[in-house]
Amino acid sequence: MALPIAPLPAGVDSPAYRRARRRMVDEQMAMRGIRDARVLAAMRSVPRHAFVTEAYRDLAYDDTPLPIGSRQTISQPYIVAAMTELAQIAPGDRVLEIGTGSGYQTAVLAALGADVYSVEIVAALARSARARLSALGYVANVREGDGYAGWPEAAPFDAIVVAVAPQSVPAPLREQLAIGGRMVIPVGGDEQDLLVITRTAHGYQESNVLPVRFVPMTGAAQRAGEEEGC
Repeated sequence: MALPIAPLPAGVDSPAYRRARRRMVDEQMAMRGIRDARVLAAMRSVPRHAFVTEAYRDLAYDDTPLPIGSRQTISQPYIVAAMTELAQIAPGDRVLEIGTGSGYQTAVLAALGADVYSVEIVAALARSARARLSALGYVANVREGDGYAGWPEAAPFDAIVVAVAPQSVPAPLREQLAIGGRMVIPVGGDEQDLLVITRTAHGYQESNVLPVRFVPMTGAAQRAGEEEGC
């Protein structure tokens, strides 16, 4: 069951939360190597406390993932910043996000000026994220669906950011990446490698960035992983 996260009206914030966001960015991101000024500005602007339950609001700016229900989590802030920087998103880029969750990463992408398409397999999370993003003034396309299939009618995408981990890279996501586009995706079992996949005119280039831990991608990706293990 998705936990109830009441959306905060647009503009609701406080000096204490703003100070906490500045510390988050300065200590958890800038000091750990995040250099893109636009990404840092987006992370300072998006109120992470609006994307967690009231029970966890005091922890919103700690460098840790937090539960949002349905066995899903809101990602660690540093990882959100790192994945966003790796995706190299420019204003106006069409970006596919897999795993909307509570909508935090979605809001960061929208704050960068991206045209965001986000897919969430858990219906309750998709509905609540859509309402929350709208209430906070972020423009994004959010729908319920199996992220393994991507969003083919909106492809190609300049960037794809995947916040759940398949055992292997879904072929539909590769195919929906534009030439020159980049996909940032965790791949593996209990522990994963964060990969950056760049599509070129001649194929795909892949680099392994760092070890990460994400919740598994379910649906078709889970079935494919089970078949690979047979």
